[in-house]
Amino acid sequence: MNIASIENLKKTYGVKTLFHDISFSIADTDKIGVIGVNGSGKTSLLKIIGILDSPDAGAVKFFGTKRVEILPQDPDLNPDTTVLSQVFCANSPEMNLVRDYESTLATLEDSPEDAALQKRLLSLSQRIDDENLWNLKSQVETILSQLGIHDYHKKIKQLSGGQRKRVAMASALLTPCDLLILDEPTNHLDNDTIAWLENYLLNRKGALLMVTHDRYFLDRVVNRTIELDKGQLYEYTGNYSDFLEQKANRREAQNAIEAKRQNLYRRELAWIRRGARARTTKQKARIQRFEEIKDQATDLSENQMEISVGFSRLGKKVIEIEHLCKSFGSQKIISDFSMILGPSERIGIIGKNGYGKSTLLNLLAGKLKPDSGTITLGDTVKLGYFSQESEDMDLSLRAIDYIREKAEVMENSRGETVTAAQMMELFLFDKNSQWVYISELSGGERRRLYLLGILMMAPNVLLFDEPTNDLDIDTLTILEAYLDEFQGSVLTVSHDRYFLDRTCEQILSFDGKGQITTQTGNYSDYIKKHPLTGLNTKSENSDQPAKKSQPAPSEKLKTRKPGLTYKEKREQEALLLDLEAKDQRLDFVTQKLSETTRDYTVLEELANEKALLEDELLTIMDRLETLETLEK
Repeated sequence: MNIASIENLKKTYGVKTLFHDISFSIADTDKIGVIGVNGSGKTSLLKIIGILDSPDAGAVKFFGTKRVEILPQDPDLNPDTTVLSQVFCANSPEMNLVRDYESTLATLEDSPEDAALQKRLLSLSQRIDDENLWNLKSQVETILSQLGIHDYHKKIKQLSGGQRKRVAMASALLTPCDLLILDEPTNHLDNDTIAWLENYLLNRKGALLMVTHDRYFLDRVVNRTIELDKGQLYEYTGNYSDFLEQKANRREAQNAIEAKRQNLYRRELAWIRRGARARTTKQKARIQRFEEIKDQATDLSENQMEISVGFSRLGKKVIEIEHLCKSFGSQKIISDFSMILGPSERIGIIGKNGYGKSTLLNLLAGKLKPDSGTITLGDTVKLGYFSQESEDMDLSLRAIDYIREKAEVMENSRGETVTAAQMMELFLFDKNSQWVYISELSGGERRRLYLLGILMMAPNVLLFDEPTNDLDIDTLTILEAYLDEFQGSVLTVSHDRYFLDRTCEQILSFDGKGQITTQTGNYSDYIKKHPLTGLNTKSENSDQPAKKSQPAPSEKLKTRKPGLTYKEKREQEALLLDLEAKDQRLDFVTQKLSETTRDYTVLEELANEKALLEDELLTIMDRLETLETLEK
């Protein structure tokens, strides 16, 4: 059943038209993901549907009395209210009733003999019971706890920006509504919490409309995808993987139509040039048709960004960390951590919020001093630090002036000299937007500009702190391709599981007690050994009786004679041949990944094949290791 109709919307921002004449509907079972490059109007569209903004033209119509709840990208919270009061601030009958109950209960604790308060509390309790709202009340603590908020009476002004966003999210999730709108819900969430949120939204009844850059999240939650592209809206059925396939088909069909139009245009142009005279009705009609064909041109250019920046030479010594310790008050963040970072290493850093991930990057960048231990940088190291806050951006500058402060010209990876303006065009800032003040850019456009500013300085060691926050998927795809070709070392703090899988070869995991564990492989390899607590790992056959436990491999080894059987020797030979073949194929796929920078579908296929090959190689090596143990 349709709950809303979006009709012929138009929205401009300054001189830029974000979108025009777009229409679609929302059904009560829809879980819609909105995709588009930064600045295409995704947040503006959500605000209009969430009644936080109005369109320049068109309308949003709801069928019947439908309730809408929106989580903005930057929620405006009352700094002087408490966490619990903020969660209950929604103006719905259910939330009002539960809020009145909590308020009366708190007042009664101060005046336990007040008969009027006792009577009111009893009445409210009966109403909650009649409307079956005790579940809503119990959900408050559950959801706040899942989102990492445990002090319910803390003032909003005492919370960090990430904590405020999570409180606003709790309020949005708990407020009964027919349409839930979420703008970048995964920002500032750790991987456990994202996994929990996935399950929550999958099981939630009612329509969902959201903007997120998290590709795994889109794949697992949404059943419809909407793309904003050059002011137009395109609809796709299915999740993110379905969107990629259908978009490729759409582009192919558009190319075919445009090719036919151009052929017809060339024929009509030749006729016009031969000196056609508009004397007859037939000739007039043909000239008019020529003008119509000319005006029907389709813009098939893609908002593709190419990163081809210079690179400073990096020696063998990069970063050496010895017995590093750091605490804040009584909280131990890093305890006796040592590591040697070599050239061309790709390291992902994970852990819950507040566990010290950003602290490690700030220590490496020299923004913090360790309590003890040493950090030694190689003589050739040139750090580029992409922090969460874009802290050095002067919002009063024009975009191009900000880049020129970093470098007027630079040499790209091909040895060509490129000006600041040319680099900005590669980063999707056209000649007009280059002169826009930074304060007028969208959040995602600022992050893209900030990224360009760092790369303009040609670093050879990159520190990324949540690089995927506020960057659109197209930008992330190109950044991933750039990192494939980047010859330096990269340390990345991120909650974006896809980005970690795509770019990392080693994981550092923070446990919150100062210990940091290291594991070879990407994020998915790590999760195989350390399942997320936020995921529902209950087996589908959990109701079946448990099978008799099998003896551990080590127990089996004790009872057999040393040496391999004939069958195991044949298996070992076959595995060695298979290992060599798959290793060669992995080298080929890795090379193709570094060469393919524009075709996202091909990139996706190659990345999937690479992940599959790596899994197969690990399985083969594990089996070979077991056979070698048996052989001794």
